[in-house]
Amino acid sequence: MPYPTAAIPPHSPRIVIIGAGFGGLQAAQSLAGCDAEVVLVDRCNYHVFTPLLYQVATGVLDANVIASPVRRLLRNAPNVRFLRENVSEIDFDKRVIQSDTEILSYDYLVLVTGSKAQFLGISGAQEHSFPLKTLADAIAIRSRIVDCLETAVAEPDRTETLLTFAIVGGGTTGVEVAGSLAEWVKTTLAKDYPNLDRDWVRIVLVQSGDRLLEEFSPSLGNYACKRLRKLGVEIRLGTKVDRVTPTELYLDTGETIATETTIWTAGVEVDRPDILQDVQTESKGKLPVRSTLELRDRVYAIGDLAYLESDGKPLPGIAPVALQQGVAVADNLRRQLRGKMPKPFKFFNKGRLAIVGGYTGVGNIAGFRFRGFLAWLLWLQVHWVYLPGWYNRFVVLLSWLAAYLGRDRVATLQFRIQSSEFRVQKKVNLKSK
Repeated sequence: MPYPTAAIPPHSPRIVIIGAGFGGLQAAQSLAGCDAEVVLVDRCNYHVFTPLLYQVATGVLDANVIASPVRRLLRNAPNVRFLRENVSEIDFDKRVIQSDTEILSYDYLVLVTGSKAQFLGISGAQEHSFPLKTLADAIAIRSRIVDCLETAVAEPDRTETLLTFAIVGGGTTGVEVAGSLAEWVKTTLAKDYPNLDRDWVRIVLVQSGDRLLEEFSPSLGNYACKRLRKLGVEIRLGTKVDRVTPTELYLDTGETIATETTIWTAGVEVDRPDILQDVQTESKGKLPVRSTLELRDRVYAIGDLAYLESDGKPLPGIAPVALQQGVAVADNLRRQLRGKMPKPFKFFNKGRLAIVGGYTGVGNIAGFRFRGFLAWLLWLQVHWVYLPGWYNRFVVLLSWLAAYLGRDRVATLQFRIQSSEFRVQKKVNLKSK
C-alpha cells in the first residue's frame, strides 16, 4: 500500500517548526491533516530519545536504537515535510528564517531548538570534559571509557588516571550515569578485562548542592546517595569544580582528582539561532512566553527554550513538558487557522522517575514517593512504551534482558568517528597524546 502523498492547497498558510526534538516532532505530528503547509526543520534527520542517552554512553544500548528517522515518523502526515537544515538567523518582522542554504518564509513559527551543555565559566570544562546532550556525546563517552580500559591493559603505569572517571553534576543525568557506569565495571570488567582489578576503577560524582537529585524530595536524594555509595561511587556534596585539565579535576575544596575522563552533566542553557529583534531572556537564556506559549504574535516557543511558570515555579526542561506543549501548540495553531484565539497551556504533572543503579530507582507520582525495585521497573516500562518504533522497542528489550538478567553489556564497541557532526576523534584517542 503506497504512503500518502502531500496534498496541500495552493496559498495555504505555512507553519515552520524549528527543532525535531520531543516538542517539535509532537507538534508536527499533531498538525497532520490541518489546512496548512507544515515544515519541520532540524540539523539532523533523526529524532533522539534523549532519556536513554546515558544508556548509550554506558554500553547498555546501541546508539541506533534510540534514534528514529524523522521522515519515517512523518509518513502519515501528508501536509508535513521535513527539511534538514541548520537555522542560523530569524527575522520576526519579515517572517523569515535563514538556514545554511536558503531563506524560508513563514506565517506561523514554532521554536523548539532545545538546550546545550552549560559549562558555567569553569576554566577548561568545555575543552577537556565530555557533555551528555546529544547522540554524538553519548558515543564519545562510551568510546572514551572503552579506550581507557583498553589503554590501561597496555599501559598499567597509567591505570590511576585512566580508570578514574569523574562525573560533574548530581542531577538525574549525573546519578544515572554514575550508577550505570558502576554496574558496568562491576559486571563486565572481570569478564572482558581479566588483567584489570575492578577495585582499581574509581568513580567520583561531584555535586555543588548539599544533596543529589534536587528535583526530587530530600529523602529520595539521600536514598540515591546511599545506593550509589553502596555501588562504590565516591560522592562529593557541597563541592564545586574549580578547573578541568586533560589529566586532573580541581575542586574548590583543594582536592585534585587525577582523571583523564570528566563527564559534564552540571547544567544546560538554551540553544537557539540568532534573532534579529531584541528578545527578553530569563535564566539560562530561556525566552519568557505567554500562557498560550506565544513568544509574540504568530510565534511560539516551547520545550527547553521557553520560560513559563506553573504554580509559582518555572516548568522543568523535561520530555513530558515538551510533549504536552507540542500538542497544545498544534491545537492553538489549528484554532488560529480557523480564526479563533489560542488557549492557555496547562501542564499536567504525571510525576518523575530516575534510575539510581543496582536495580533501584526513585519516583514521585501523584504526590506518592517511592523507591527501590518498583521505581526501577516502572522507569523501564514507561520509557520502553514511549520509545518510538516497534523495532527499536524490540531491540531495547533484548538489550535490557542481556544487561540486567544476563549481566552483560552488548554495546561496548569503540568508535572513532571523524565527521564534523560527531567530533569524536580527538577526544577518544588517548594514545595520541
